[in-house]
Amino acid sequence: MQLTVYFCWGCSVFLASGYSSFGKSMETGKKQYQVQHGSCSYTFLLPETDNCRSSTSYVSNAVQRDAPLDYDDSVQRLQLLENIMENNTQWLMKVLNQTTRLELQLLEHSLSTNKLERQISDQTNEITKLQEKNSFLEKRVLEMEDKHTLQLQSIKDEKDQLQVLVAKQNSTIEELEKQLVTATVNNSVLQKQQHDLMETVHNLLTMISTPNSKNNFIAKEEQISFKDCAEAFKSGLTTSGIYTLTVPNTAQEKKAYCDMETGGGGWTVIQKREDGSVDFHRTWKEYKMGFGDPAGEYWLGNEFVSQLTNQKRYVLKIHLKDWEGNEAYSLYDHFSLASEELKYRIYLKGLTGTAGKISSISQPGNDFSTKDADNDKCICKCSQMLTGGWWFDACGPSNLNGMYYPLRQNNNKFNGIKWYYWKGSGYSLKATTMMIRPADF
Repeated sequence: MQLTVYFCWGCSVFLASGYSSFGKSMETGKKQYQVQHGSCSYTFLLPETDNCRSSTSYVSNAVQRDAPLDYDDSVQRLQLLENIMENNTQWLMKVLNQTTRLELQLLEHSLSTNKLERQISDQTNEITKLQEKNSFLEKRVLEMEDKHTLQLQSIKDEKDQLQVLVAKQNSTIEELEKQLVTATVNNSVLQKQQHDLMETVHNLLTMISTPNSKNNFIAKEEQISFKDCAEAFKSGLTTSGIYTLTVPNTAQEKKAYCDMETGGGGWTVIQKREDGSVDFHRTWKEYKMGFGDPAGEYWLGNEFVSQLTNQKRYVLKIHLKDWEGNEAYSLYDHFSLASEELKYRIYLKGLTGTAGKISSISQPGNDFSTKDADNDKCICKCSQMLTGGWWFDACGPSNLNGMYYPLRQNNNKFNGIKWYYWKGSGYSLKATTMMIRPADF
């Protein structure tokens, strides 16, 4: 920015800024004075001394002609010029101050513009980085989608293969079940034949050893059937063994082992464990009808016992053996089983014996439970957890139909053959026998 100021001494005074025509008219006979202030340049034009001399001589001549009057006029004119000069100087200072403020404002505006440009540049860079990151994430998402698609396809293929395999296994299992049913039927027939043969041999040996005895001869040849073993004993058959009993109120016959020696005889054995040869983890129907071999381990059947014990009063004796050669018993002077509709609930009264002063069969009576019929008082399904069918209560203190464990493996077995108030909850017994006879025997 350039500002030109014109001064003239001893004549009419002019001050101009920005008018080029005026500047040209004043350039002749003037001397330039240039001042630099910041980024602005100021030029002052002052008259030469020769021009002023003519004015001086003019004044001098005027003084000579009329000295008093002209001198006063000159002084006044000089004073006027000084005032004008002072005013112009003040105006010039204002111009300089205003120019400085404009420069500062321009500088601040420039700084603000630079700052804004930097911010815009930074934001542009951030946007660029975000766009790059977004592109990377989109690429990763696409890769993961492709990977998951492949995994899902692989899982689907495996599922199809497993379904084919399961179908094949189901077919195999069905075939095996058919073979098992056939084998079971054949095995049952063989067991019956073996049992009949053993019974025949046993009776023949008995007749040979006691040729004058008519008891076994009558039982075998005439096939005499009894209501229970007490009735057989009273008829004169006093030898322990397998007898044919008639199911009450029916014409059905059932084989049972009769103990004709213990406590005066006449005991109908309803359960026997001695070697673990029979699996007691059976269904409700099997426990209802009975299973096993009366010559060894077996369960007589809940339905038969229920029919028998609801005709008259019976007593129950439970005989126990441990692995150290000790024996004990519990005798209940009143025993009966309810009907199947009442889940073969057990009723017991009057405990005596050496296998604990407290009954290990929980009282009052509980419903019978098997692996496929949960009638206990526990949400854990005691029969499935402890194995076997029993009157469990809430998994209770006894289970004579539990898992059979041999010697040195019978301790700390929660699912073994236990009678809590004799040997505790973790001791699995060696042998058990449950037998009944009429209370009036």
